[in-house]
Amino acid sequence: MTAAALDDPALIQLITERTRAAGSSFYWGMRLLEPRRRLAMYAVYAFCREVDDIADEPARPEEKISGLDRWRGEIDAIYAGRPTEPLGRALVGPVAEFSLAREDFMAVIDGCAMDARAETLRPDAATLDLYCDRVACAVGRLSVRVFGEPGPIGLTVAAALGRALQLTNILRDLREDADLGRLYLPDELLTAHGIAGRDPNAVLAHPALPAVCAELGAQARRYFDEADRAMRQSSRRAMRPARLMEAMYRNLLDRMAAADWRTVDTRVRVPSALKLWYVLRHGLV
Repeated sequence: MTAAALDDPALIQLITERTRAAGSSFYWGMRLLEPRRRLAMYAVYAFCREVDDIADEPARPEEKISGLDRWRGEIDAIYAGRPTEPLGRALVGPVAEFSLAREDFMAVIDGCAMDARAETLRPDAATLDLYCDRVACAVGRLSVRVFGEPGPIGLTVAAALGRALQLTNILRDLREDADLGRLYLPDELLTAHGIAGRDPNAVLAHPALPAVCAELGAQARRYFDEADRAMRQSSRRAMRPARLMEAMYRNLLDRMAAADWRTVDTRVRVPSALKLWYVLRHGLV
């Protein structure tokens, strides 16, 4: 397999449809990239969705871990030039062209394994940070290489923006995660506000929950600010997708804060018209 692997129409269709079907805001960020970088990001995103779906499927933990282990083997096969899965074949070209790091793909799998083993039920702050690094910052490290900003500044963006986006996701998806038996709010913060227990639904019903969310939201905002400072030192064109995601997720954070964090049972969204404005704004710079 060579970097020409993504010239295969069947592989292009596979990763494009997988990315579009996810319905994620990230799709619009990827659309701002030139075609070869866009297809590379589609392949990376399709991989992320694949392993995330394994962690979320209604199966026993050992079955999920087995599925994730198969993907560890596939990543090894990709780097050995012998992928067996269609998605693995789609990743060969991007891996070679953009020098994507094997350890970042493995980190994403490790993060999904934490979900599969329920290691993210009221984690301590260090475990939550490790989780964010694996499921978000590692994706960021892959992404900035594809964007064309692989150096130290790009890695700073990946670290800060990855954490900002993931913490915002956690705050937005509290109810959805609770329905899966998950609670990502850190133990130290819950304890500081007098919230005991490991039952996600009981924690979400506690009157001190908005104060917890406000503190975690402030942490996310600090990461957004750090990412913004780093992006000002980066290639503006390369960072267009990252700036678009920053704008959309800052808006989500602002909407939850404006509602005093009483949004547990409301799916907070960026209005379509505002999304379009962000796409136009960041796509034309």
